[in-house]
Amino acid sequence: MATNPPDTPNTPNPADTPSTPLYRRLARRLQERVDAGTYPAGTRLPSEPELSAEFGVNRLTVRQAVAELERAAVVEIRRGVGTFVRPPAVRVSIAVDPRSQRFDLGSVHAALPDRGRDGDPGGEGDPGDGEFVVAAPGVTGSAEDAEAARRLGREPRELFRVDSVIRLGGRPRAACSYWVPFGPLPADLVRPGRPGNLVLDLARAAGVELEYDWRAFGAVGADLADAELLGVPPGTALLVREGVSCTPDGTPTLYVRRRIDGSSARFVLHFRDR
Repeated sequence: MATNPPDTPNTPNPADTPSTPLYRRLARRLQERVDAGTYPAGTRLPSEPELSAEFGVNRLTVRQAVAELERAAVVEIRRGVGTFVRPPAVRVSIAVDPRSQRFDLGSVHAALPDRGRDGDPGGEGDPGDGEFVVAAPGVTGSAEDAEAARRLGREPRELFRVDSVIRLGGRPRAACSYWVPFGPLPADLVRPGRPGNLVLDLARAAGVELEYDWRAFGAVGADLADAELLGVPPGTALLVREGVSCTPDGTPTLYVRRRIDGSSARFVLHFRDR
């Protein structure tokens, strides 16, 4: 009689209980392999028949286990291609110094993974990384436009908007929208595909310096536009970072709303120097 490999779903695991479903036990074994580097990021998992034969379970159990890993954002199922291990979450570090005002230098560089810290590998990153203009839609009085106007203490007709996408690791990670009470914005600044750092670029266009006023954090499900821009299914959890930046005299001058793929990033808030 054949015996199962030592890491089969029937092997005891501290997280397992007698009532733990078989598919969940299998999902945990596969998760352990991802964590151990047996299946590195970007690699394709063995097929359903291969996993079924290796672990001695039926294909329905394998399918349920893989679906569990997809819900946990461990893998990505590409229909007709296979199941692939997702990259680890990007750490978006936010330093807070309560003793002084902090200039708003934009978040592109802050959103790039820390190099050589917390186990993050060194390197220069993907040459396609950065922030890129998507469009400069007119301010029409939508719910988002109305919220920006309220935050800046203006009427929607007084505002100008520009949208961008931030790419990290060769893929889109964040959709960004900026509203400012000055314009029209220079045509080159809002040219689709233009790379840059829009916080700094908008400040230069207005001839001002910007400081953080406030930032807030939340979450939403991806709408159709953000889902297409970020390459995720509609309804995917997106982290939202929004806030106002002001001039040194306290005048609200920029409202920003970033929507970040929640399966590939997380915020890390530092209260002390490291």
